[in-house]
Amino acid sequence: MDCCHLSWLRRAKVVVVAFVVACHEAALGQTTLGERHRMDVVISAEPDAPILERLRGAKGSLSLIVRLSANSKESRFFGMLHSSYSEIPVPDRADEPLVGQTKLWEEAACHQRRGLPKATVTKLSGEFGEGEHRIDISAINRHIGLLIPADELITGIKLDPGNDEVGSFYAFRAQTRNSRLNVDLKIYRIDCFY
Repeated sequence: MDCCHLSWLRRAKVVVVAFVVACHEAALGQTTLGERHRMDVVISAEPDAPILERLRGAKGSLSLIVRLSANSKESRFFGMLHSSYSEIPVPDRADEPLVGQTKLWEEAACHQRRGLPKATVTKLSGEFGEGEHRIDISAINRHIGLLIPADELITGIKLDPGNDEVGSFYAFRAQTRNSRLNVDLKIYRIDCFY
């Protein structure tokens, strides 16, 4: 082969390699590993909860409010999440939840990895039973400058991380002091590309 033909082949190889590298870099720019979050809730009662001691088999309702802050460059959310549950049967045993695992919130957009959203249960209210056997629940968390609530909602109790059918999660508990109910928040990190 003559030197002009070899030179042309070398130049063609360089152009092809440069093209492949440019395509690969462009593809990487659009497929950066990121995350989005999902938050589920489970509501249960402690073994010494008044509703378990006095109202087994009765029905009731609960509603909760969660303050959520989840911010990144690609996605911004701050607000109060409201959720209500009705016709809840009081279980026979404490190891059965009042409200099974339910999705409370999920991010639609994938974003850079930036840590977990900040979530706080601010209120749990409801009622179980009827007539003179009725138990009302009205628990809120403490606020600076206000009296301690009669049924204080103690937040930020860290639980062990775990895995389930949805994926890996971090869990936090809010517990009512007098009515002895637990609100467990499970926050999932879901890998995605953005």
